[in-house]
Amino acid sequence: MAITMEAVQAALSGLIDPNTQKDYVSTRSAKNIKVDGDKVSLDIELGYPAKTQLEVIRSAVVTAIKALSGVGSVEVNVSIKVVAHAVQRNLKPLKGVKNIIAVASGKGGVGKSTTAVNLALALAQEGANVGLLDADIYGPSIPQMLGLAGQQPESEDGTSMEPLKAYGVQTMSIGFMVDVDSPMVWRGPMVTQALEQLLNQTNWNDLDYLIVDMPPGTGDTQLTLAQKVPVTGAVIVTTPQDIALIDARKGLKMFDKVGIPILGLVENMSIHICTKCGHEEHIFGHGGGEQMCKDYDAEFLGALPLELAIREMADAGKPTVVGAPDSRAADIYRTIARRIAVKVADRAKDMSAKFPNIVVQST
Repeated sequence: MAITMEAVQAALSGLIDPNTQKDYVSTRSAKNIKVDGDKVSLDIELGYPAKTQLEVIRSAVVTAIKALSGVGSVEVNVSIKVVAHAVQRNLKPLKGVKNIIAVASGKGGVGKSTTAVNLALALAQEGANVGLLDADIYGPSIPQMLGLAGQQPESEDGTSMEPLKAYGVQTMSIGFMVDVDSPMVWRGPMVTQALEQLLNQTNWNDLDYLIVDMPPGTGDTQLTLAQKVPVTGAVIVTTPQDIALIDARKGLKMFDKVGIPILGLVENMSIHICTKCGHEEHIFGHGGGEQMCKDYDAEFLGALPLELAIREMADAGKPTVVGAPDSRAADIYRTIARRIAVKVADRAKDMSAKFPNIVVQST
């Protein structure tokens, strides 16, 4: 019995992508399906980076199609294609950047910068071109976390800057331009101007994602980001502690008010595991992040443990995802990063580049 195109499509319709939880036909991921006698070939194009899972996905597709009667050989090519997605009204994507993701918290001390760095590195490990902008003008920490402290960006034309690179990630921070011990005694307008310069005068090179490590709070910097920067979505970082959740709610509501979608919430310091005896304890409370997500219909992206190694590696300039890539924490970061990328891929695509400029002339 000859294999049919309809049979192949039916098999793909019953196969669920482990990251999107949707089938490959309804998401239009299955492309170029060809049937030649008993030979079947097709492409699976993912809208999110998943380099560590490409072979798992390919193998699952091959197995599903080979189970069909009449199939001899199956050739499946799995690739990644990240595109630009919609941002706030009246704003267009930044040159050289497809998607900007803000990582924010309502208050300091919840591990936001550590989360932002590891998510950026995780996305890069999954095959994306990634940038990381340190938007915390008063307390820049990204240079230290990426092992770039003391380095300065170069400028070829005297006006724009080349991003520094670490572990395959392009990065920029005010910390590259000021002494580590010098306080930034600036008022709000100077801070927002500095943020705009760091963002717009950096020569970002073909980024799929630019992760912006936001300062804590809901002040001038956050407002500037919402009004002038084309943001695809925001990730809220909190701990399970009630005090942290109060401020995290404020951050979530702020993004909601300015029209920036919430991609989800990451709960840091969720549980402490004793390095001596393995005892598990919820030092900062339990279930606060999940409850907040239920209250505001947001997605709970994942929980990270309060772990000594995470802090030590960040301080040493080799964050967990690259410092201990096979660790449980690194796997959690990669899982969260893939989920964020899937959420971005679900957003409406940016079509501004598809339409030509229309010029009306009187004749």
